[in-house]
Amino acid sequence: MKPSKNKYSELLDNIGSTLQKARENAIKAVNTELVKANWEIGRHIVEFEQHCKEKADYGSSLLTSLAKDLKTRFGKGFSKSNIYLCRQFYIKYQKFQTVSGKLSWSHYAELLTVSDDLARSFYEKQSISESWTFREMKRQMDSALYERLALSKDKKGVLKLAEKGQIISASSIIKDPYVFEFLNLSKDAMIKERGLQKTH
Repeated sequence: MKPSKNKYSELLDNIGSTLQKARENAIKAVNTELVKANWEIGRHIVEFEQHCKEKADYGSSLLTSLAKDLKTRFGKGFSKSNIYLCRQFYIKYQKFQTVSGKLSWSHYAELLTVSDDLARSFYEKQSISESWTFREMKRQMDSALYERLALSKDKKGVLKLAEKGQIISASSIIKDPYVFEFLNLSKDAMIKERGLQKTH
């Protein structure tokens, strides 16, 4: 007996939901490992500096050497700026327990560009409580939400306006270039992934 079109359609939907959930969980797991790995990389660099009494500021030869050697050994994702960000990440979050599993490495890499500790903490907490994607957080940062709130008497009104922004689905995280670099995937894999996204 042939199943009805409605039942078959329901089966397809159920399989689709299962795959979507599994993909989202896989992306979250990769992001968690990426954040943890970059924190550990930062810790190794800082501990090396302390032992060798060498400060690795952005222009240091240590970061230049690391970028070159890590790229040779492990592929893309080890530019001097990325390694510097890992170092800064450990310096700003010396206890890994203070790092939120709800934020991706892209979130943290952008947060580390904010020199004001209070502003960084604000964007971090808002991103967690409002479930902002990286792009949404960046949009709020580019619109100087923190500064507008600090100057405004109508803080609730500013926050309400801030909520009316572009909404990006969680599946867009898979296009995150940091994830592809961490997994050492090529541009071809990124293009194939974009193709997969379009077909669903």
